[in-house]
Amino acid sequence: MKHIIRLFKLARPWTKYLVVSTVALFMISGINLFAPYITSKIIAIMESGDYSSSINTIVFFAMILLGCFALRAVFQFLNNYFAHVASWSLVARLRGVLYDHFQKLSMSYYHDKQTGQLMSRVVNDINTFENLIAHAIPDLVTNIITLVGVLVILVFINPFLALLVCIPIPFIAFLSVVLRKIRKYFKVGQAKIAELNAVLQDNFSGMKEIQVFNKQEHELGKVSEKSEEHSSALIKALFYSGILNPAVNFISSIGTVIVLIAGPLLALKTGLSISQVVAFLLYLNLFYTPISTLTRVVEDMQQALAGAERVFEVLDTDPDIKDKPHAKKVGKLSGSVEFKDVSFSYKGNIPVLDDISFEIKAGQMIALVGPTGVGKTTVSALIARFYDPNSGKVLMDGMDIRDMTLESLRNQLSIVLQDVFLFNGTIAENIAYGCSNTTQEQIEEAAETACIHEYIMSLPEKYHTVIGERGVRLSGGQKQRISIARSVLRNSPVLILDEATSAVDTETETEIQKAINQIAGTRTLIVIAHRLSTVKRADKIIVLENGKIAEQGQHEELLKLKGVYSNLCNIQNLM
Repeated sequence: MKHIIRLFKLARPWTKYLVVSTVALFMISGINLFAPYITSKIIAIMESGDYSSSINTIVFFAMILLGCFALRAVFQFLNNYFAHVASWSLVARLRGVLYDHFQKLSMSYYHDKQTGQLMSRVVNDINTFENLIAHAIPDLVTNIITLVGVLVILVFINPFLALLVCIPIPFIAFLSVVLRKIRKYFKVGQAKIAELNAVLQDNFSGMKEIQVFNKQEHELGKVSEKSEEHSSALIKALFYSGILNPAVNFISSIGTVIVLIAGPLLALKTGLSISQVVAFLLYLNLFYTPISTLTRVVEDMQQALAGAERVFEVLDTDPDIKDKPHAKKVGKLSGSVEFKDVSFSYKGNIPVLDDISFEIKAGQMIALVGPTGVGKTTVSALIARFYDPNSGKVLMDGMDIRDMTLESLRNQLSIVLQDVFLFNGTIAENIAYGCSNTTQEQIEEAAETACIHEYIMSLPEKYHTVIGERGVRLSGGQKQRISIARSVLRNSPVLILDEATSAVDTETETEIQKAINQIAGTRTLIVIAHRLSTVKRADKIIVLENGKIAEQGQHEELLKLKGVYSNLCNIQNLM
């Protein structure tokens, strides 16, 4: 129930549509209750046998009945349309709310999550709310009104018969309680479709690898397995639902048989009229129809509540990294960065960084080097506050970055990653992604600085060239330089280049190195690199080893130490 209450709180902007839909529901229920009464009046006239004097009355009642049916059609439209307006509007809003919350969650949340599973919560789980708001809850309300209204009328017609028709109700209620396990299986089914989405997302992204390694059969097996698990969970849910539906119908029919036996007997002994018996049977059909449809309503609600649990589980997850209550919104800084006694570990007690301290002055180019896994990329992640240190401080312009708002902190940064992500749009759109209100001239200047302008101009559509998903139509080096152009255009005080040349050929590395040299001195530049040719001209090189700073200084100074850096240069033939 708490999930339903939360959903309706989120649906407040569309209260007027829900009110119209609810009023229409009440009117439909009222007409359904009124129609058998009119029918019984016509039968009573026919029972009297005086047709000639009553023909006008019969026509009058028939017109009233026709008018009731016409009004019911209008109210059914109002209920159906406005319930769907409210439900689909809620679905759209919730998708936005959920996606926005995903954007606020810390990087640690995504460590053990697959993209397809997260997509399933945004798409499949939220889709169930439409059925809940537009169908299940309105049907439940209508059924309750009809049940209560019909029961009152049945008692008014004949209390004894009304008591008899209530005999099956405890058995139906018992069945509904026993079969509450339906919800569990629907929840499992939704989890399995999320797993299937995750496998499909991975496979579509890695289709080249699947084909080149001839793993089609293996991946088909994985997809088929997840699909069968999803089907199996739903089949179990539908098995119990399949038991409930015919069982309720059978028990309901017992009540009809009781009335068909007891009604004529009462008519003979107590003078109950034929029109009253007919009216009782008509109302009895109205009485048992809601009970028999209750199984579908329960099934829909269970499925929606299973989806709600999964959605609110995400919304109730607090980000590890968030603004302090009194965090300051800072303007553009000079870009000095300092680590003071910083230690950090992702999980457990194994430190990635162990009590490191260093300072970068504004406008300096510094390099972080060392073997894989020593914490170079972790340094950049701490500067961007994707994570917070376990101890120590990260300062920018002398201010603890935890005292700044996340938005204003990240306005100071641009990052070029080894695995560049480009959007499925034009080259111009990707370069301008980090900025607003940019001119074509500014975009081209950034591209020139990144040494990619000449290549772009050689394309038939130039800056309007669509590059495909993740920049699939570009080489690795071209993607890197477009990413550098994007960071140049943003003109943030601090630029981090994380392994920008590790996966490119020598010629492309030269082009990227040329771009880096053009940027150097215009902002604080932090270069993370395995290829030491990229960092020889850095103002300071920080060598990390086993989570600690092993050495720091300029290229020539470090070579003279004959230590870790000298050994790395020797391996790469840079001596």
